[in-house]
Amino acid sequence: MLTPAIDAYLAIRRTAGFQLEVAESLLRNYARFANERGETHVCIQTALQWAALAPSLGQRGRRLETVTIFARHAHVEDSRHEVPASGIFPSQRPPYRPFIYTSEQIGQLFEHMARLTPIGSLRPWTYSTLIALLAVSGLRISEALSLRFEDVTSDGLVINETKFHKNRVVPLHPSANAALERYLERRRSFGGGDDHVFISLRGRALSYPTVVATFLSAVREMGLHQGPGKRGPRLHDLRHTWAVRALESCPPGYDFVSQHLVAVSTYLGHAKLASTFIYLHTTPQLLSFIADRCEFFRQGDRP
Repeated sequence: MLTPAIDAYLAIRRTAGFQLEVAESLLRNYARFANERGETHVCIQTALQWAALAPSLGQRGRRLETVTIFARHAHVEDSRHEVPASGIFPSQRPPYRPFIYTSEQIGQLFEHMARLTPIGSLRPWTYSTLIALLAVSGLRISEALSLRFEDVTSDGLVINETKFHKNRVVPLHPSANAALERYLERRRSFGGGDDHVFISLRGRALSYPTVVATFLSAVREMGLHQGPGKRGPRLHDLRHTWAVRALESCPPGYDFVSQHLVAVSTYLGHAKLASTFIYLHTTPQLLSFIADRCEFFRQGDRP
């Protein structure tokens, strides 16, 4: 069976610090596809057929690349695993241009989630609170889904073992903190043995694929996304939007900009400032200021 080999592969890579949420989802999807054909090892033809089911060239490349990396690892232990060739589906994608939400669009998304069914269940509260939290905090979706009761403190949200294995505290505005507490009161009434802040109707921690599917359904119904294979807003773009708005609020002045960038980078949990610089291309005010500073330096003036 492919599943034990995938489990071993994921366990080994995670001991090296990789999280692999997306890779795990893809590999388990491939395993189901292969199992339906009675296959217990990676088969090149099957891997190509499975990858080709993705709606876009980039997604096909991502699928095949994920299986190829796993197959190389598995082939060392068992030569019956076939390793697909590289470059069949190009995985190189053009640089993604973030979708920056307007305040109205975030409000509409929140209201859509608040109307989810079953009516009267925890589900609409869970998704509307999750979307609101992502919008006002800039958290990664993985960080939000990992939150447990003990991580919600009077000082802010305690984020443990982030993308770069860093811990940090994310302070919340009093209004956001009050809204989160209202949700937690309702959440605790559901009890259960799972202490995750955001749970499914089954009382278990929300999974990333489930949240993405619910989100995509919402933005398509809202007309913000045109469907499979088309470009549209992502969950992660709520983080992009937070960063852009935070940078746009920076007061003018060289020292202010420098300090503001460092503060935003620290708040977002970036490992280096270069990761924060990517948001500058959608902040015309700061780009204009940076251009002015470059002109000063070119002319030999001091900033």
